Amino acid sequence: ILYSQLLRASLRSGVRLQGTSAAAAKAPSPACHYVSTELSEQQKEFQQLARKFAREEIVPAAAEYDKTGETTQLPVVSGMGLSIFDTCLITEELAFGCTGIQTAIEANSLGQMPVILAGSDAQKKKYLGRMVEEPLMCAYCVTEPGAGSDVAGIKTKAVKMGEEYVVNGQKMWITNGGKANWYFLLARTNPDPKCPASKAFTGFIVDADTPGIQVGRKEMNMGQRCSDTRGIVFEDVRIPKENVLLGEGAGFKIAMGAFDKTRPPVAAGATGLAQRALEEATNYALERKTFGRVIAEHQAISFMLAEMAMKVELARMAYQRSAWEVDQGRRNTYYASIAKAFAGDIANQVASDAVQIFGGNGFNSDYPVEKLMRDAKIYQIYEGTAQIQRLIVAREHLGRYKK
Repeated sequence: ILYSQLLRASLRSGVRLQGTSAAAAKAPSPACHYVSTELSEQQKEFQQLARKFAREEIVPAAAEYDKTGETTQLPVVSGMGLSIFDTCLITEELAFGCTGIQTAIEANSLGQMPVILAGSDAQKKKYLGRMVEEPLMCAYCVTEPGAGSDVAGIKTKAVKMGEEYVVNGQKMWITNGGKANWYFLLARTNPDPKCPASKAFTGFIVDADTPGIQVGRKEMNMGQRCSDTRGIVFEDVRIPKENVLLGEGAGFKIAMGAFDKTRPPVAAGATGLAQRALEEATNYALERKTFGRVIAEHQAISFMLAEMAMKVELARMAYQRSAWEVDQGRRNTYYASIAKAFAGDIANQVASDAVQIFGGNGFNSDYPVEKLMRDAKIYQIYEGTAQIQRLIVAREHLGRYKK
């Protein structure tokens, strides 16, 4: 199991597996922006173990998972308390194998992040503790049929009644929705439509077996089909007040704050897909012959491969910078959105170019690149669309000049 291998690697290095990062305690001043791209021996070992696991365990199974839309109980990484940077290194390698599997793992991290950031000791012990005791999943329950990018448009309501909140509403496109043991739920607690989003919503932890929760059918999506995506209906669902995160009205800040920590791994996943597409296209170009020579020797193809390689390297640098910022204990909103937007776009561009290099074969499901192209699209949509990321980058950029 990959988890046990990584754990042994950490112990051999004498590293504590708790907290976000030992480096955060020794964070340099905000004026320091030096990022070392040299990996430590431990990081290299993590990377190699994840790479071996992806190629030997995930790659051979990915096509079947894509056809059936299901996965077996494939061992996954969780609960190791690694830095965001180390997590991203592993994520890229797993995404190389199959981003549907990687997304299921990453959605687990997204579901847990609000509890990690804002949960009380009792909440963390109860809900995070169980996640490391057995292979359970959780889900981030925010998106609705009429509220995706416009999170402030959420209609799901929570009304306080005595020692409980009663929730009614509908969520949509919830990854791990049918497999989750519990949900992070964002609901409106202030009925005043003029109340600002920063005070109108509350975050809850909800056990998935709570009466009144109706889990919809598994969606058959364009790509990442083995990722479990469903709609969820909440009908008179009663949540005890001790399951409120931080306090009433704090939900929007918690929900959005989670993205600063989870967008770097999403960018890493997109980079892993792009790396896979580049490798598949390169190997094919070195074998396929036209006009008496392998197509890699034609300038038209070699230039395409060069552009693809440039984009992959830059996407990798972007996610590593955004992850490094988190581990230094600094706010990384600007870099996280840059990484997520850029890597998501690159995954789509590189996968599309890979299909082009394969020609007619690339359009056929007997070859892996058509799946990569389908899988890539969601990286421009989930955890904030490419357009939302640009709004954030613009806001952060202009804010620096307005001060």
